[in-house]
Amino acid sequence: MTKPAARRLAALFTSAALGLTLLAGCSSDNVSCGLDQCTVTLERSTSASASVLGVDAKFVSADSNTVTLEVAGEQIQLSKGQQAVDVGGLQVSLDSINADNISFVVARQ
Repeated sequence: MTKPAARRLAALFTSAALGLTLLAGCSSDNVSCGLDQCTVTLERSTSASASVLGVDAKFVSADSNTVTLEVAGEQIQLSKGQQAVDVGGLQVSLDSINADNISFVVARQ
């Protein structure tokens, strides 16, 4: 392989890796992303948080039907069956809640 070809190949792999990172849009094991939305699953503890689509999401509190999160620096409350809440240019909705975990969806508008 010639040096110019090796450079092109290295640039291709670097670009592909960067593209996949941007496409995923998340930085945590507890985040599963598609093209424009991510599902986040957090333990019900005060230290649980994740970085998703460029913002931080942190668990604040929960009862059997309502979850309070801090997303992009704003506290929001989500309830089962509620429409998505707009925050930080994203839409956030509650997916599920149980005794151990909460799951919510963060989507681009």
